[in-house]
Amino acid sequence: MDPQEFDRLLSKYADVVVQVGLNLRNEQRLSVRAILDDAPFIRKVTESAYKAGARYVDVMWTDEPSYRTYMEYADDEALTEIPDWILTRYEEYYKRGDAELAIHSSNPDLLEGIDPDRIAKSSKARLEKLVGPLQKYENASNWCVAATATPSWARKVFPAMPVEEAQTKLWQEIFKACRIDVPDPVNAWKVHTWNLEKYRDYLNNKSYTALHYKAPGTDLTIGLPKNQAWCGAQESFKNGITCTVNIPTEEVFTAPHKDKADGVVTSSRPLNLLGTLIEDFSLSFENGRIVKITAKKGEADLRKLTEMDENASRLGEVALVPNSSPISQSGILFYNTLFDENAASHIALGNAYRTSIKSGIDMTDEEFAAEGGNKSLVHTDFMIGSAEMDIDGITEDGTREPVMRAGEWAFEV
Repeated sequence: MDPQEFDRLLSKYADVVVQVGLNLRNEQRLSVRAILDDAPFIRKVTESAYKAGARYVDVMWTDEPSYRTYMEYADDEALTEIPDWILTRYEEYYKRGDAELAIHSSNPDLLEGIDPDRIAKSSKARLEKLVGPLQKYENASNWCVAATATPSWARKVFPAMPVEEAQTKLWQEIFKACRIDVPDPVNAWKVHTWNLEKYRDYLNNKSYTALHYKAPGTDLTIGLPKNQAWCGAQESFKNGITCTVNIPTEEVFTAPHKDKADGVVTSSRPLNLLGTLIEDFSLSFENGRIVKITAKKGEADLRKLTEMDENASRLGEVALVPNSSPISQSGILFYNTLFDENAASHIALGNAYRTSIKSGIDMTDEEFAAEGGNKSLVHTDFMIGSAEMDIDGITEDGTREPVMRAGEWAFEV
């Protein structure tokens, strides 16, 4: 790619993240999480943010090789040590209603070969230190997740190419999936979110009691809360800002009922779990909880995830994505949940978003659970959809209506 053209597209991408993904407001501060390889893009985001009136842009950097060294050699006590200042930093931003950007561009094989017990111990300590205390700030302020084409990720996606060529190719695919390679990306996103909202509104009007999934290796019924709220395209926050939290996004989603999943489901794409790939796995559910796990690769790591807390083995999200989504039609396996989840219908283990149940944001934990919402330290999406999947919506009187056939929407909006 011509360097000048790449620079132009990178600037447009940064503008989409700031204007559409975050909808950054004048005088807001911006907290960023990124790895060192993301630096060229973060500099563009920083420029775009200040031009949009940002008060302050603050980046918390991670060096992946150093993190792997930590996971390899730190003693057991050090694996669970999370400095207090990290929690304080997050709380300061959330209390002020500031914006947050997370860049997900990690090496899919970063923790390959690391003892799953060490990964689970470190992950649980971080979740308990940060996620638990911070859940009270859910929906407090606008946030967004995006990605950059790092060398290690590009090498995984396009292993037959020299790394520089692979990185260029991955950037091209990111620009395409994120609607950057069009004359007016911001307007393209307005049209796209409007289309997603039509499917979201249809499902909210239907308010099905359950969804039944049928595909090779999958025969699963997931019950839905009576007061379900289908979401998608954009989200609104307590600080008054509405934005598009995932760039890219192709999904509409809601919370399942935590006690109402029965049957078996088989993954359609690998899961990148904290730098470890979980491949060809199946989960069996009874009364909402996993009772059996099988995996060709990474089974021990997946088991550790489901044992993270008492509700990590229950579902927290059901999301519908047509197989005709641009990411699916690219034919590329990205090994990155942000992209792969927008190529296929998916479900998530663990925590349910409060916004997925009507008035859920204002409920106590007990009230949320009574409505069917799941509370957990984890929230892990994995892909189950394909061109072979059929999904039925089940009404209160037991009638079945087609929602998806052969991976595509089966109704008109």
